[in-house]
Amino acid sequence: MRGETATSREQAVWTRATLGRTDRPLDLLTARFDRHRYAPHAHEEFTVGVCVGGEEVIDYRGGRIRTGPGSIVVLAPGETHTGGPAASDGYAYRALYADPTLLTEGTRSVPHFREPLLDDPELATALRLAHTELSSCPDQLEAESRIPWLLTALARRHSTARPVCDRIPGASRIAHVVRDRLADELLAPPSLADLATDLGLSRYQLLRAFRTTMGLPPYAWLAQHRVTRARGLLESGHRPAEAAALVGFADQAHLTRWFRRVLGVTPAAYRNSVERNSVQDVRR
Repeated sequence: MRGETATSREQAVWTRATLGRTDRPLDLLTARFDRHRYAPHAHEEFTVGVCVGGEEVIDYRGGRIRTGPGSIVVLAPGETHTGGPAASDGYAYRALYADPTLLTEGTRSVPHFREPLLDDPELATALRLAHTELSSCPDQLEAESRIPWLLTALARRHSTARPVCDRIPGASRIAHVVRDRLADELLAPPSLADLATDLGLSRYQLLRAFRTTMGLPPYAWLAQHRVTRARGLLESGHRPAEAAALVGFADQAHLTRWFRRVLGVTPAAYRNSVERNSVQDVRR
């Protein structure tokens, strides 16, 4: 779902990402305001925002928060707040609106954040990158692999909630079962929540077992596996758009993004080089 309003340099773009089958949709907001000030309001979800430019002032819990680039703001469900520019040059931010259950997968209770303004450059960068990439291509497995993991890190690092034990017995076996299911169901991979239920685990436990064993999250492993399959299709004469559809990418742009990450070239350039080398081999 996308909606957009724009006046001058003021802009608010909403994207909706789907996680697992049983999860509520996740709304992502990308905003840039010069003058707009929010009226007092509250959300049912946790609001997790990263300031990406300028400064914003937020009235919250009887105090005033002043954000700057790279800062993380966490507003609890049901807490009334406002927001507006701190200066004439405005502010820009990315925010996601997360059901509380997404922050409890690696903790023993719903997290409470004593301080709404957090200084964690590593996590801020990871949240901003995930938000940017999911806003342009809200792939379900990618959203389910990244968002619960990052929100768990947020809760464990900065809230009062006690973390669950990170030791996952049989992590290697779990990771290989998940890997094989993803490879076998390439075009319509199962949700991580469903896989976790089948294995008697929480989604966080599954993610931790997979990342510890494979060195990367499930969506990244599957994307690289799809690139390998697409490479073979390109070599056999398929066009990039055809290859993208046959291996489960959302579209050619999605294939191109991952193809360049893994192989350093676009699918079209790779296909052309293969064809060129084949012609040269024939002439010899």
